[in-house]
Amino acid sequence: MGINRKNRRRILIFLVIPLLTAVQFFTEDLILKIIASILLVVYVGFIIFLRDSIREEYFDDIEERLSPEDDSEAESSGKREIVAEDDDFKILTPIDKIEVKKTEESHRSRYETKDFFKPPDLKANFEKIVSEELPADFNHDEQFGFALEKILTVIKEAFLAHSALFFWYNKKKQKLTLEKYVSSSSEISERKYDIEDDVLSKIVQKEEPELLTNILPNAEKDVIRYYVMPQGIRSFVGVPLYYRKRLLGVLALDSKEGDAFGIETIYSLGRSVRVISIMISLFEEKFSESQAEQRLKSLLTILGGDKKFTTETELYEALEASVRNLIPWDAFAFISYMPTEQRFKISRVVNKTSLKYTGENLEVELNDTLVGKAIISGEPRKVDDTSAVEQKRYSKAEDVSFDGSFLAIPLVYDDQNFGVICFESLKKNIYTNADIEFLRNAMKIFAFILYSFSSHSLLRSLLSVDIDTLALNKKSFMERITADLIKSEELSLHGAVALIYIDDFLEQESLFEGDPFPKVLKSIAAAIKEEMTPLNIFGRLGERLFAVYFFNSTAKDVFLWAEKLRTKIARKPIAVVSKQTTFTVSIGVAATGHTSDAEEVISNAELALNKALEKGGNTVKSIN
Repeated sequence: MGINRKNRRRILIFLVIPLLTAVQFFTEDLILKIIASILLVVYVGFIIFLRDSIREEYFDDIEERLSPEDDSEAESSGKREIVAEDDDFKILTPIDKIEVKKTEESHRSRYETKDFFKPPDLKANFEKIVSEELPADFNHDEQFGFALEKILTVIKEAFLAHSALFFWYNKKKQKLTLEKYVSSSSEISERKYDIEDDVLSKIVQKEEPELLTNILPNAEKDVIRYYVMPQGIRSFVGVPLYYRKRLLGVLALDSKEGDAFGIETIYSLGRSVRVISIMISLFEEKFSESQAEQRLKSLLTILGGDKKFTTETELYEALEASVRNLIPWDAFAFISYMPTEQRFKISRVVNKTSLKYTGENLEVELNDTLVGKAIISGEPRKVDDTSAVEQKRYSKAEDVSFDGSFLAIPLVYDDQNFGVICFESLKKNIYTNADIEFLRNAMKIFAFILYSFSSHSLLRSLLSVDIDTLALNKKSFMERITADLIKSEELSLHGAVALIYIDDFLEQESLFEGDPFPKVLKSIAAAIKEEMTPLNIFGRLGERLFAVYFFNSTAKDVFLWAEKLRTKIARKPIAVVSKQTTFTVSIGVAATGHTSDAEEVISNAELALNKALEKGGNTVKSIN
């Protein structure tokens, strides 16, 4: 049988391949070899592509030729077969009838959601999760930890991990600190980790992700160091967290399954750490604003226009309230300078913890103590870890069980040291240089207040009269009546003392805007002066208490004078703001007898005054 035309054409086409192959062997020209090789590859690829294309066209043509009439004939004969004959195809083999069963489900839209088992408490549980409130008493760090824990929970469940952990990295101390974790294990060691040769340390050292897919059981304790004991961890993945172009932390996952994580996990965790870094930025911005607002409020507390520091107790209470929100602290101490004793003493201590701390009235030793160095140098003293410092804080005899951070800020104004404010926290490395710079400026205000208070106290001590009423102060009054008592004793003259107390007026206070007492005080003091003679001595012994000494007068005469004064004050209305009302006084009278002891005379008058107060006020009582 001769070769037909189509087969001859195929043989000629095929002979081109050996020809192009022979060119590479019989020529030494490199260019011709390269050209022949390229043509050979292209030629063979074209033959293969053309063959597949023709075959697909043939089968497509067969499908088009199969008409419904052909199907019915084939079904009746039961025989249909496809054979190749030259370039044509014939159907000869039998084909079984294919039944397509139409069901209701086949007509459903592919976008239609299928029903699933819905628990009766599904909505309630979902709302509980999405509406979980942030605890109101959480501070800035606790709020961040709360949000971070929720993120770690999502990451752990998404990757079916055994544990999800986040570590802070301290570059200065070369340590990793476990901040938060979500784990199926309760045997995670919450501590600081030195940078060594484990997998977490490699992430820090290389500043790139690490992936372990098959951790051997005997190598787990060396590779994974954050468990108390081996857990059977087989896979680990960890990625670094960057903030402001510096390594700040590490996010890590582990699993008890081998090859549980892959490169795609690293990319996914990269998106997660980006979310955490954005969260850090938002929290930092929020904290800066809230901290500035809190600090401003604290400073305004002591700078309020209604603040009057008449006593040391009022001053110390104002200082305590003002520093409460300046910086975080667990213990606070205010050391003040005692000018009369010429030494520094602890005047105020506030301890928020149950740990033992120093007490008040302890004298500060200037030598070999942290506070002493701050006093001598006039510069702040900061200790990041008090457990690593041998020096005492205030005195060698102190008994303090705190271990943490310590900060002492001296109160210096006009080159004078008026004291030191000390802060102590149980957290180490909590105070920054920015905190010190802020406190140095803020403490200038406190130092000026102390300077004003001490100057005012000094001036008051040099005065013999009360500034508000111009009556003698207690010290001057006691000196004057002592001198008159001695004269009366030598001359055998009578004498008496009247103590005048302004009765409480709580009901009246609610009627006025502000404090009416200063106006009442001056009005009553003026009424007393109007009834006095040049032989009387008038003094103010307390906030509401006046005293009048009568030279050469009997107790009976003074009682009548006191009754007249009581009636006059009770009947005289006093204008306060836009209202007028009356106020009353209680008076106790005591004779001096033949004693020169001023304290004894005042004590007897107090007994009489107490009897008047027991009657409900607005009364005069006398003791002979």
